[in-house]
Amino acid sequence: MNHRTTIRKRGFSLLELLAVITILAVIAAVVIPRITASKKTAQQEVNKQNIAEINAAVERWYFEKGSYPKSNLSDIGTDVNYFPEGIPRNPVDNTRYRLDSTTHRVK
Repeated sequence: MNHRTTIRKRGFSLLELLAVITILAVIAAVVIPRITASKKTAQQEVNKQNIAEINAAVERWYFEKGSYPKSNLSDIGTDVNYFPEGIPRNPVDNTRYRLDSTTHRVK
């Protein structure tokens, strides 16, 4: 009687590893563009919220002081009653907000 004992090696075959890598690549190709789009959408929403908050503060400034703040918003930005941490920057392009001198609204 000839007994063959087969020794089974433990581990993954090259084919199994390639299948897993392919699946991960497909998942990454789907997820990464969605994350990028979500980031841009979030920045645009934060920008809208910042503009609304600054416009509300400008109106409050006008009712309390009797005049509108400067176009560069430097005076309202340094007053801690309005913006304790300073006026936020535009998250989309990292620029400073400016006040339109005719409409007295943030551009």
